[in-house]
Amino acid sequence: MRAPSGYQLAARYRLMEPVGRGGMGTVWRARDELLDRDVAVKEVRLPLVLDEELRAELCARTEREGRATAMVAHPSVITVFDVITEDERPWIVMELLKAQSLEEIVKQEGPLDPRHVADIGRQLLGALRAVHAKGILHRDVKPSNVLVTQDRTVLTDFGLAALEGDVSLTQAGIVLGSAGYIAPERVLGDKASPAADLWSLGATLYTAVEGRGLHGRRSAAAALAALTSGAPIPMERAGPLAPVLRGLLQIDPAVRLDAVRAAVLLARIAAGGSGEDLSPQPHRPIRPQASTAVPTAPRRPQHRGQHRAEPRPAPGVAPRSYPRDPQDSGPHQTRSYPQNPRRPAEGVHRKPTGPTRHHSVGVPVIQRLVQVIAMVLPRRYRPKKLK
Repeated sequence: MRAPSGYQLAARYRLMEPVGRGGMGTVWRARDELLDRDVAVKEVRLPLVLDEELRAELCARTEREGRATAMVAHPSVITVFDVITEDERPWIVMELLKAQSLEEIVKQEGPLDPRHVADIGRQLLGALRAVHAKGILHRDVKPSNVLVTQDRTVLTDFGLAALEGDVSLTQAGIVLGSAGYIAPERVLGDKASPAADLWSLGATLYTAVEGRGLHGRRSAAAALAALTSGAPIPMERAGPLAPVLRGLLQIDPAVRLDAVRAAVLLARIAAGGSGEDLSPQPHRPIRPQASTAVPTAPRRPQHRGQHRAEPRPAPGVAPRSYPRDPQDSGPHQTRSYPQNPRRPAEGVHRKPTGPTRHHSVGVPVIQRLVQVIAMVLPRRYRPKKLK
């Protein structure tokens, strides 16, 4: 039963007059007596076939998802102020806009310009992407739920957002929505999905640009029968919008135009471009470019564990001469001592890879000792073998 005018909701919102009616409820212009402002109140009417337990469950879901919708901050999403359960049904309090619905505009002006419709669709698609990101499905996108102001296009009436996808509803055989705007998979009993909202968006834009509903059918079953017959969708005024509408109105959700590509194409059409580029771009192999030889500086060899480069041969130095001891006798006036060459392993930090060998004292060492004795002892004190 519909509430009467003057009814006070939640001891705060006074219902003034209805501003819209639909199959699932009535939208009221109401007065928020606490904040002294005008608001819109959606009175949701649940199907009479539902039992009390299911009605209570759906009311709770409406409150929960209504509050989630209130968290979506997007200029094309109606602002939800409050969700109330009273008289065993949910009520949704929203902002009140001075606007006309898209349905009223089409009835007054007839088919709209394709580029204007593309701009409306671009804003509506932004709203759907925002609510889908929150896990919310609208489930009732249609021209009467689209409000058009001078500078905004707003998607409103989220009254069915919590009433679809429920197991109890599916078992009861109830499909909520508006005939002619329900996606084919939902008519067949499949679960609602973001792709279903995109199909409803395509049907809404089709009505706006063609001036009539899809196939002119009044029931969802008749529209589904026309779609599955294989006959092409008639488009006389869509112009550049026709490829986008065909992509959104695909029967199979798997091949339906996705939200990202649809947003790009709608923005392009609204700016004066074309919407023909729907197929993915073919893969083009990258041609190898001719490499240009760039001279590089020669790299210095790496010296692992060495502080010096390859050892350079020491310059030849004449042996130094020392004066002969005056007490010495013999034909030699000076003595020459050999210069010790640098060891080849000097400056190398590596350890030998092989096993360590202990060198025994051999003949060369004895000869060097003899040379040292010859330098220290005078000739007269030397052994006979050293004289």
